[in-house]
Amino acid sequence: MHSTFHQEGYYIPMVMQLIRVRLSKSSLFVLCLVLALSFTGCKYRTDLKVSHSRVIKLQIITVDDSWKLRKGEGGVIAADVNDDGRRDFIITKYDNIAAYDNSGKNIWIKQIDIQVSTNSENNGLPGWLGAGVQASDVDADLRTEVLFLTKKNMLHIIDGATGETEKVILLQHPEGTERWEHLVVANFRGKGDRDLLLQTTNTDGYRMGKYLAAYAIEDLLGRENFSPLWTRDDFIPCAHNGARVADLNQDGKDEVLGGTIIGPDGNILMKIELKGHIDSIYVSDVRPDIPGLEVVALEEGGGNRIFLYNHERLIWTAHHEHREPQNAAIGNFMPESPGLEIWCRSRFDEHQKPFMFDSSGKLISAYEMDSVAPEGWTVKGVETIFTVDWTGKSKQLAAAKERHRSGDVAIFDPLSGEFLSRFNEKAGILYVADVSGDWREELIVLNANELRIYENQDSNPSSNHHRLWTIDHYRRSKMTWNYYSP
Repeated sequence: MHSTFHQEGYYIPMVMQLIRVRLSKSSLFVLCLVLALSFTGCKYRTDLKVSHSRVIKLQIITVDDSWKLRKGEGGVIAADVNDDGRRDFIITKYDNIAAYDNSGKNIWIKQIDIQVSTNSENNGLPGWLGAGVQASDVDADLRTEVLFLTKKNMLHIIDGATGETEKVILLQHPEGTERWEHLVVANFRGKGDRDLLLQTTNTDGYRMGKYLAAYAIEDLLGRENFSPLWTRDDFIPCAHNGARVADLNQDGKDEVLGGTIIGPDGNILMKIELKGHIDSIYVSDVRPDIPGLEVVALEEGGGNRIFLYNHERLIWTAHHEHREPQNAAIGNFMPESPGLEIWCRSRFDEHQKPFMFDSSGKLISAYEMDSVAPEGWTVKGVETIFTVDWTGKSKQLAAAKERHRSGDVAIFDPLSGEFLSRFNEKAGILYVADVSGDWREELIVLNANELRIYENQDSNPSSNHHRLWTIDHYRRSKMTWNYYSP
């Protein structure tokens, strides 16, 4: 079996040894060992190599291989579903949810009307590529539960290892809404993953997720008549994806992140003054000199600004010629510079013009995507952009796929735009997470009915680094991502 590894102007053959292992009559695991041939003389020389890819053959859940109706409805997350210490995969699609273990064996499949959507402003949350699912031990039984909502406004809590239903709960939703549409496991009371945030949008007009309700999960599991810890109908959300949570002030409790920061008790802690709406939102320790974590929000309209703020105050706003930033990657793209950098893709439908700010809001880079993209890359640019810890070094990179097509995937340097590695794919979904266990991250591609995992096989220069899953906001972000806010 043959594939290709692309760099600009070159197509490097890769030899793939295909090994099939029959796991059961209904599940087939396909393991591809990819041995890249050495090559010199490329325009972009790099020490990055991809010499190993695992391919999980999915049998039931497929993603359409073209931009058609229902394309983008559902997604992928990684979580330790069966409690063996390794990250497994939960995949959702219209009327389907399935779990596969880290080796590719199917754990369970359910055909059910799970709440997933396409564009949230017309169809409600969780938005493009939102998986609509959470996984954690929510009842302190030392077993992972999987939680999801249905279009009938039911909350399902199931055993992660078996898929057996533990509880189905009919929820009351706010007046003027269709149902609860988005859920996030949270820690509002300082008891760990024992709380649940629900969010939904208004039925009429441009739909925005301004309705929130927080519940103690033990109340949902143990009481027939349960009441929320708190509710709000004035949350300022990201326009295109669901709410995210993180412990911004490091007090052991989560805040809800949006144009308003909602404290664990349901009170508003902070509000940014928007002129447009938020396109995408992120959380990280952008400014290590400031205690706690910071939120990055990208504005569409009004001034097309980038906001950096925390639970207490606005730290700075910036813009680049008032160009709409639309999507971002937040990372340590310049290790010699303090804090993290904020890379913005720009809105252009074709011929994107990315730009980058440092942690103080100073513009440090701007270029045209056409001048850095490899030959044959779509003029529409990149989408689904993730920061990636690929090398094990302090400098982080970014991963993305070709925009508006089931196309190739690439790793690039956000500072210069240099494409370092290109993978010949028909990627419907790209996801980035540490699933191999060496703390570095892998590229996880859903290609039609195959989940392909690309793993860096070079030696890890920081093998003693803590696993990223031990960072709460990393773990939460990897379950609440969607197309606009990976």
